[in-house]
Amino acid sequence: MNPVLRCAVLDDYQEAATSLADWTPVADRVEVVTYTDHLSHEDRLAERLADVDIVVTLRERLAFPASLLDRLPRLKLLVASGMRNSVIDYAAAARNGVTVCGTASSATPPVELTWALLLGLARGIVGENNALRASGPWQSTVGADLHGRRLGLLGLGKIGSRVARIGLAFGMDVAAWSQNLTGERAAEVGVELAGSKEELLARSDFVSVHLALGERTRRLIGAAELALMKESAYLVNTSRAAIVDQDALLAALRAGRIAGAALDVFDTEPLPGDHPLRTAPRLLATPHLGYVTRANYATYYGEAVEDIAAFLDGSPVRVLP
Repeated sequence: MNPVLRCAVLDDYQEAATSLADWTPVADRVEVVTYTDHLSHEDRLAERLADVDIVVTLRERLAFPASLLDRLPRLKLLVASGMRNSVIDYAAAARNGVTVCGTASSATPPVELTWALLLGLARGIVGENNALRASGPWQSTVGADLHGRRLGLLGLGKIGSRVARIGLAFGMDVAAWSQNLTGERAAEVGVELAGSKEELLARSDFVSVHLALGERTRRLIGAAELALMKESAYLVNTSRAAIVDQDALLAALRAGRIAGAALDVFDTEPLPGDHPLRTAPRLLATPHLGYVTRANYATYYGEAVEDIAAFLDGSPVRVLP
């Protein structure tokens, strides 16, 4: 018997969906089709999904606004990796009879990437590696020390607190700030509560962003805030692109107002080939790798299969929001 329902797995760049999860629990009821490309144009996406009953989308790579959901009459289940997704219109999904489910997501991968980027910046890893491979200069940079330096964290939640503890292990002085952060919470993690955002930025040698995106945090770091930072300081953002004003950061990097920055998130993803951030000086950039690990993907797609099976059995699990 041919499968009745059709499932599209979107933006599976590394073809990991079927290699890291067992889809046999739904194989007799669902035809699974994976796509390795990215469609940002809504018309093309609506055309691709016109005959699809189930969609599995990875994190927030694709938006599902009302304008798209209204054009997908066959869609009944939308599975998003993670239990928080800011680009799905849940009201429109409900209006169209679409159930939205999530999956677990580990905080460990973004913590590890944050430190990979911070260390890469501090020791000029990429530049030195490129020079060595090109038979260029032997030792062309002088690294920045971590021990005894001040790490300023914007946000001290699940990810920020783990970043803080690693900073302490390196012998750094760690401070944190957010609108709702209390002295008790800072003391619990073993870090200092900064008196203000401005103080945190002005005194820190490394600043790392670990905040949820909302109206209070959108463009929290702009030109005025970047101007407060030391010329020798570094900024790392593995959280949400819109928290840092991209144009202001680009201008600061070009003018040498800060020593450098590392980004894993961008206003437009994938980043266009001619985007100025691709050639910005003093920038270490990665293509949103924060959550991209084998274990995390196995969780995403493994639980996506569970979500589909539960939905087909009439008892949806991990329903969002």
